[in-house]
Amino acid sequence: MAWLADPQVWIAFVTLTALEIVLGIDNIIFISILAARLPPARQPRARTLGLGLAMITRILLLLSLAWMARLTDPLFTVIGFDVSGRDLILFAGGLFLLAKSTREIHERLEGTAEHAAAQAGISFAGVLVQIALLDIVFSLDSVITAVGMVQQIPVMVAAIVAAVLVMMAAAGSIAAFVERHPTVKILALSFLLLIGTSLVAEGLHFHIPKGYLYFAMAFSVGVEMLNLRLRDRETVPVRLRPRRPGRARRRR
Repeated sequence: MAWLADPQVWIAFVTLTALEIVLGIDNIIFISILAARLPPARQPRARTLGLGLAMITRILLLLSLAWMARLTDPLFTVIGFDVSGRDLILFAGGLFLLAKSTREIHERLEGTAEHAAAQAGISFAGVLVQIALLDIVFSLDSVITAVGMVQQIPVMVAAIVAAVLVMMAAAGSIAAFVERHPTVKILALSFLLLIGTSLVAEGLHFHIPKGYLYFAMAFSVGVEMLNLRLRDRETVPVRLRPRRPGRARRRR
């Protein structure tokens, strides 16, 4: 336990916690959008459980580093292309993220009332299952970053727990802000499309530097924040099509 007295360890802990929070923003956004399908009273619980699942997934991946190392071993070859377990996870997760984001954007902008009513009946367990599947994909980058920065597993686990606790505290405010500003919600979904494309590319061994993605996202957020500041506060913002529970009335 002598490493606890090492200042470098504490610097690494703070830095890693900050990085885990940054890498977890997309996770918060996706969890918030999925939780918005549920009744308002159940949304906070869904967000908390979703982030709790993310924390458990990341810790389990950290504790199974030997298994993670084997994920990069080729499982089979397709037309001279080596396919590993990591490739399959990233590719499938990217496709799932692309499909979900595209569907959400369509439903919010042009979805019919009939389709909205059909989607309104999703269960609490169904939302958690979808969150758990994406947590696995989102956790890969987080765990790889942690392993690359710190040698002590207890420090990695502590940083992940601290980061998730911060995200749990901020999840409600972030979800409310995204729900209150429809343009921000569409922008967030567009970010998920960007991340999904990046995951698919990574699964096909086309590396896209994360700095490019983060710069594009940060620039877009900056422009949107300026738009929100300049927009007349008395102007009622455009409302996206809500999901209305119950049966939709047929048009005559």
